[in-house]
Amino acid sequence: MTESDILNIFKKSGALLTGHFLLTSGRHSDRYFQCAKVLQYPEYTEMLCKMIADNFRNSNVDTVIAPAIGGLVVGQEVARQLNKRFIFAEREDKKLSLRRGFTLDENEKVLVCEDVVTTGGSVYEVIDIVKNNSAKVVGVGFIVDRSNGKVNFGYPQFSTLKMEVVSYLPDECPLCRKDIELVKPGSRKIK
Repeated sequence: MTESDILNIFKKSGALLTGHFLLTSGRHSDRYFQCAKVLQYPEYTEMLCKMIADNFRNSNVDTVIAPAIGGLVVGQEVARQLNKRFIFAEREDKKLSLRRGFTLDENEKVLVCEDVVTTGGSVYEVIDIVKNNSAKVVGVGFIVDRSNGKVNFGYPQFSTLKMEVVSYLPDECPLCRKDIELVKPGSRKIK
């Protein structure tokens, strides 16, 4: 699939939103990728995650990990296609951590998955979890790279779609100056 095909899937499923959005990073943007609207369709989920799984198929992955909630579907499907264990990190006191009895073994080879990356904050947190458990990050796979390749995690990484989507610090946002209503469509609550 080409990036144009993937962008058409986002448009067709109503997942590429326009307006004034508060991103998880705290930045503002006029476009928002609501991956959940794409991932509600199993055929799209399977196709997009196959691209990620195929990219890391020869990386000797033991386990796939994702941050909750956005990365859950992506991580689960990539793990299913690789026939590997899937775990997730979730927020507790505003910090991602392993809960529910999930553990990582020393030197376990771990693939980090996410739905959308803007600044990479959640992915960096998950990478720290992997490293703090003496496991090894073998790569990072995600559906949408809003930074168009500017975010570099320091490991092999792959995204199905790269786009430069402008985002603004709140005090520099032209959408705020135009009094366009700010919407927070994602899963994480931000003040």
